[in-house]
Amino acid sequence: MTAFSSKVFAIVRQIPKGKITTYKQIATKLGNPKLTRAVGNALNKNPSLVEIPCHRVVKSNGFVGGYCLGTQKKIELLKKEGIEFDKKKSVILNFQSRIFIL
Repeated sequence: MTAFSSKVFAIVRQIPKGKITTYKQIATKLGNPKLTRAVGNALNKNPSLVEIPCHRVVKSNGFVGGYCLGTQKKIELLKKEGIEFDKKKSVILNFQSRIFIL
């Protein structure tokens, strides 16, 4: 595990159930909003899906984004936490009200 991924994981651990944040917010919190892909890559190597709830991280436009267990599983996990989706099950409704401010 790199120092960068450790910092990403520490941030993601703070996201409460029923809330989401974005890859860009995490990158910005780390000091560079252009590191969104690096944040995604770190989360793709998440060693503990239970302790580090990376399913709560989505794209800035509200689309779900990737997940190591598949997009459908990510949607299922978010739905269990009260996150709503449109008919295509790809865009989060009430997106702004669900954002966890870092």
